[in-house]
Amino acid sequence: MRKRVAIATIGTSGDVRPYLALAIELKKHGHDVVLGTNADFEGLVTSHGVEFHNLGTKIQDWLQESRFDNAISQMKLHHFPQLLREGQALVERAARNSWTMAQGADAIVVNINTSFGIDIAEALDIPVIMTAMQPLNPTREFPVCAYEVPDLGPTFNKLSYIAMNLQQGYYDLPRDRVRKELMGLAPRKRGGLFKDSLGNNLPTLYNFSSIVSPRPRDWPQTAVVTGFWFLDDTSDWKPSPELRRFLDAGPPPVYIGFGSMPFGAERNTQILRSALSQWGGRAIVSRGWGGINADDLPDTVFAVSEAPHDKLFPLVSAVVHHGGAGTTAAGLRAGKPTFTVPQAYDQRYWGRRVRALGCGPAPVRLRTLTPETLAGALNELTTNQAMAANARSIGEALSQETGLETAVNFIEATVDAARAGSRRFPVAT
Repeated sequence: MRKRVAIATIGTSGDVRPYLALAIELKKHGHDVVLGTNADFEGLVTSHGVEFHNLGTKIQDWLQESRFDNAISQMKLHHFPQLLREGQALVERAARNSWTMAQGADAIVVNINTSFGIDIAEALDIPVIMTAMQPLNPTREFPVCAYEVPDLGPTFNKLSYIAMNLQQGYYDLPRDRVRKELMGLAPRKRGGLFKDSLGNNLPTLYNFSSIVSPRPRDWPQTAVVTGFWFLDDTSDWKPSPELRRFLDAGPPPVYIGFGSMPFGAERNTQILRSALSQWGGRAIVSRGWGGINADDLPDTVFAVSEAPHDKLFPLVSAVVHHGGAGTTAAGLRAGKPTFTVPQAYDQRYWGRRVRALGCGPAPVRLRTLTPETLAGALNELTTNQAMAANARSIGEALSQETGLETAVNFIEATVDAARAGSRRFPVAT
């Protein structure tokens, strides 16, 4: 039966593209879908024929403000209070806009950035499907991946997830205000990121692969790992004549990009320039939102402003990037050895998983990266045959997964269960 599904997500490209892929897959199954996100991605969403709903602030402008760069890359802590206030205002705008978007929906799909959707679902009496791109349900098998926490054994690992309560507190003030003023709901007695206000586990989709990050055995059955949600390019993109000549002029280059976070762009460019000089190989460098200045790089480097990873990565020999879940998935699916230079949040976790799979060197945080470290990693990526073989094997396995289909089946079953008055949601098998 045809269903209308509202999806709410805010953030950078990696926070939006998987949800656009989900929206497209839902439409293929005959459902109506509206994707609510920040204004940066309106063109991307509508270009795929998906209904767009503006949730507020343009994230790129907010990230590129100088105090954000200073707070993160230079650890100038006096900027943090203002950033926190601005972030909470951003969340509140998104919550109010999502309330409008969700009217008439049969279900709402949210993530940790849009946890206010749990309250929207309660007020509208529709099911909510929580999602996450990193393993966040508490487990004894490893500590919380969102922070730099050592693995000190099962008991400590489980306790480390208390840190998620601190993150939840960041969202609670705007969330509780909207819950009361806009939705007319009583204060929450219980709840969190993965529970409703009565303390029940929410149906949760994890859009990563158990091949890369195995599902913990002590998770609740309501937590389902689907496989990655890839947004494959449907345009006629192909290398420009200039890029084609560069590719044909020598061995496959290494892709280097630092993602959407514009932290320390000048320093990053200097490190990159020195490392490439020491290494002596060929590279494709992505300017991205990260602001890499490619104007003074040697002729062994080709700069691209934007290119679809699923079409560009097969053309290179290895990838270097910030370690975001989406970019990590794209590099591994392409079967490429990977070196991550994480900046924040779960990026360190994905870098460690790449290393554990034997597909790349150990991650090195961007703020501690040196030209010598980067040059050494580039050399290892392009000469270690075991690493290359492991990456190819992982890539072949990921190419066989059907994460989006699994997710759509789960959402359909969740809505059907709710319509039947049952709380017996689909569970992991």
